[in-house]
Amino acid sequence: MNTHLHVDTHGDGPPLVMLHGWAMHSGAWGALVADLAHGHRVHAVDLPGHGFSAPATAFTLAGVVRSLDAAFAAEHLPLTLVGWSLGGQIALAWALAHPERIARLVLVAATPRFATGDGWEHAMSAETLMRFGDELNVAWKATVLRFLTLQLRGSEHGHATLAALRGALFARGEPSRRTLTEALAALTTTDLRADVGRIAQPALVVAGERDALTPPAASEWLAAAMGNGRFARIDGAAHVPFLSHPGEFGEAVRGFLDAG
Repeated sequence: MNTHLHVDTHGDGPPLVMLHGWAMHSGAWGALVADLAHGHRVHAVDLPGHGFSAPATAFTLAGVVRSLDAAFAAEHLPLTLVGWSLGGQIALAWALAHPERIARLVLVAATPRFATGDGWEHAMSAETLMRFGDELNVAWKATVLRFLTLQLRGSEHGHATLAALRGALFARGEPSRRTLTEALAALTTTDLRADVGRIAQPALVVAGERDALTPPAASEWLAAAMGNGRFARIDGAAHVPFLSHPGEFGEAVRGFLDAG
């Protein structure tokens, strides 16, 4: 996988890597980067084909993990991963592929499987996700903006949070349209349910109570399935709790990280 990853680094301390969601970039984290940089060396990554990072030859979870692991090979301490949505699945895949490299995980609005089917109902329908894929080929900007709106549906402070996400969306240029299609396909087809039980690192799974994209039941299942997982629900939040409810989100994450 030939790609250049753009990484913004802040703070000092044990290394912490932040992995954003589909169609976004690391600027979407907002004030959370500076917050976590108190006590950590925070590496905020633009995933391949997003933000300032060049597209990959092909966007796959395994390929992104290989690029990430190579990019942070110089870090001698195990990494803390903070992954949101698609970034949460990448964090899970990284922990499965290189468990010795990962110290702990914070998984935000994360799920082992984004699409319904095969006995899994805590998700969007596969048909809805595939329709997003079809619409990307017709009107990709409108489709991405509609996806952002879905993420905030029902959230307290939803209008302000949506405005912040829309303002950040193209702040680092337009994402690769090919990457958007390939990454959405990865979201639609990935199923990590049979594997996450092998993840033994401490893990905090944070869910928004009103999340329609990754329902809190999916995040709660994920926390229970891992060997050392815990679950935190942010009442009133949807898919972006770190922007809509920064106080409650920060308290949950700092409590987890400070516990060691």
